[in-house]
Amino acid sequence: MAKTPDTPTKPTKTRTPGARHATRSKVVAPVEPPPANGMPTREQLLTFIAEHPGQAGKREIAKAFGISGGARIALKRMLKELGEDGLVEKRQKRLTRVGDLPAVSVLNIVDRDADGDFVAQPVNWDADHAGPPRVLLVQGKGKPIVPAPGIGDRILAHVDPATKDELEFAYTGRIIKVLEKRPASTLGVIRVTPGGGARVEPVDRKQKEFLVDPDDMNGAKDGDLVAVEVKRLGRYGLARARVGEVIGEMTSEKAVSMIAIHAHDIPYIFPTQVLEAAEKARPAPLAGREDWRHIPLVTIDPADAKDHDDAVFAEPDPDPENPGGYLVSVAIADVAWYVRPNSPLDREALRRGNSVYFPDRVVPMLPERISNDLCSLREGEDRPAIAVKMQFTAEGKKKFHWFQRIMMRSAAKLAYPQAQAAIDGRPDDKTGPLLEPVLKPLWAAYEIMKRGRDNREPLDLDLPERKVIVGADGAIEKIIVPERLDAHKLVEEFMIQANVAAAETLERRKSPLVYRVHDAPSLAKLEALRQFLTSIEMNLPKSGNLRPSHFNLILEKVKESEHAAVVNEVVLRSQSQAVYSPENIGHFGLNLRRYAHFTSPIRRYADLIVHRALIRSLEMGEGGLQDGIETELEAIAQEISGAERRAMAAERETIDRLVAHWLADRIGASFQGRIAGVTRSGLFVKLDETNADGFVPMSGVGSDFYEYDEARHAVIGARYGEMYQLGDRVEVKLVEVAPVAGALRFELLSDGKILPKGARKVTERGFRRPPGRPSLPPKGRPGPKRR
Repeated sequence: MAKTPDTPTKPTKTRTPGARHATRSKVVAPVEPPPANGMPTREQLLTFIAEHPGQAGKREIAKAFGISGGARIALKRMLKELGEDGLVEKRQKRLTRVGDLPAVSVLNIVDRDADGDFVAQPVNWDADHAGPPRVLLVQGKGKPIVPAPGIGDRILAHVDPATKDELEFAYTGRIIKVLEKRPASTLGVIRVTPGGGARVEPVDRKQKEFLVDPDDMNGAKDGDLVAVEVKRLGRYGLARARVGEVIGEMTSEKAVSMIAIHAHDIPYIFPTQVLEAAEKARPAPLAGREDWRHIPLVTIDPADAKDHDDAVFAEPDPDPENPGGYLVSVAIADVAWYVRPNSPLDREALRRGNSVYFPDRVVPMLPERISNDLCSLREGEDRPAIAVKMQFTAEGKKKFHWFQRIMMRSAAKLAYPQAQAAIDGRPDDKTGPLLEPVLKPLWAAYEIMKRGRDNREPLDLDLPERKVIVGADGAIEKIIVPERLDAHKLVEEFMIQANVAAAETLERRKSPLVYRVHDAPSLAKLEALRQFLTSIEMNLPKSGNLRPSHFNLILEKVKESEHAAVVNEVVLRSQSQAVYSPENIGHFGLNLRRYAHFTSPIRRYADLIVHRALIRSLEMGEGGLQDGIETELEAIAQEISGAERRAMAAERETIDRLVAHWLADRIGASFQGRIAGVTRSGLFVKLDETNADGFVPMSGVGSDFYEYDEARHAVIGARYGEMYQLGDRVEVKLVEVAPVAGALRFELLSDGKILPKGARKVTERGFRRPPGRPSLPPKGRPGPKRR
């Protein structure tokens, strides 16, 4: 509702997100002196106790009010009367007003405020009082809390009365510890049952169903996606729950991504003030920028890309001292011009951390006015950018680079297949005129940069990724594994080098920044990999510093063998996870000493920080990094690393659910696939047709008693030596589909490999045939699979 001049408004406040520090209250002398008789009034006592919760004992009160001798008896009587009147209560020899929170309290995180900071409420609250007080959680001075807190978590916190600057909160608090990570509610789909009431089919495949009584439906209809709160847990049967919120109708696959959005608490609705700030933004001026509008920079992106944040150009180096070298330019949208530190746009971008990409929608980090308009490097339109020009030798070694704040005009918007087709001799009307002046120099520059990449020897895993194509109704049209083109590799290498240049410049300028770091594999993971490789008669060096080249040598050896898929998978699992950090430990996978994300500020907050750092350290004008950011970078790095993991999980789960919907009418069909995971409870199988993952419980594997061999990543029959190993090709039958949870259950149809007795390292034990399994065949032969 628009505010009129007479509409009361809350006092405004200016705060740096995450930078507020709570200060513990001290027991001090009262500001207002006691009456002439030397004893404080009841109101003064209550005020003092309220201002010092958990700290005001009888001794502290007497000292603060100057009460001594026989007057202490009168004070004791007054405090007793306050207790009898129900106004104060004693907790561990300290007095608090009834309804006040203790200095250390157990809280539930329930929300975020307008600045993106967490808001909590006490777990236990007396219903006789008013509603539970709201506690604003502020960032302490110590190390960030691990694991990072989130909405729905139960925490232990230091609590203080709020200051006058925090008028809408009763308290401020500092987190001591996250006690329990849990969602605020459970998501599921309502399935109405005859006679009233319903069952809730949880979106989490690990949870059981809930029963909902007719009085607890809250208007939900059959097929609605709802958030339910557990009402009662019984010793027998299903738990009962009430519908807390109806999120939307699940009438088509197009709504599937909403499950992941809500399950992972992904912010997807922009606050009004953020949208208003975006609409007020105006195009950046040319003043203070280098004019690059004459340079034919081009964007090369997926065909369905909505925003374009990077453009590239290359030309032979005219420097006679660099024969055969090239000058490579990478221009990145100048998001920092529009998104200033501590603005509504900035706070919301930090809250989101990154854009999230689903097959049917995108949840952007920034509003469309910024991401798809003012900052998108549109063809033929003036756009502000920060550019880096890099000089490479004929051997692909970077000699020099420099950054500039520019105004550019994209010469063309190209798709990866379109640019590749032109280089391969099939230009179209758009790429034909660009072939000689733009595209061929780009590919020539890439050829020499590739030499430098080959010399660097980054980790070279072959792990094709599926892409789900959905129609207008949100249903799957097809699932493909896109071809990996040189056009993809060209843009990727240009971006990597630009990222390296940004990290080098900021490190040289001693500027704070957030690195993209990737640690070397842990000793435990290396030992597990070593044991697996031994099982297929391969070796991993035991001493010295392992480099990516050691892994590449192994991958090259198995490239055309039956073990190629499994070795790639196991090598991937041995690697650490890349994260953001203000401390540089290098990037193991890329084999780089320093690396930072600079090239995607439209969709990653880490890149925006790097842009601001470059603007400040190179004195490029407005929008630079704010003072004092150093103390916040570690917490910010943890928050955006968590947001990245959240986005990856949401994207993966959404694809799983879409595929499960697609396969729901194919129960009983058989499929070809590979074993993608081995556990004590069964096998995970990835299908060739869709790349979908499903589970084969041990009861659906075969007719033996199977034991888990961790070193081999396999299960082995204790009696017959039949082995199923990670990477094995198998045939499976689809026996159950849970579309809402994205879960598939298979039964194995293929026979396993038979190990000779000398190669069976699992312990022999008495065979226990699973109930309902076929009779065992003669000893030495595996049993028939059920088809």
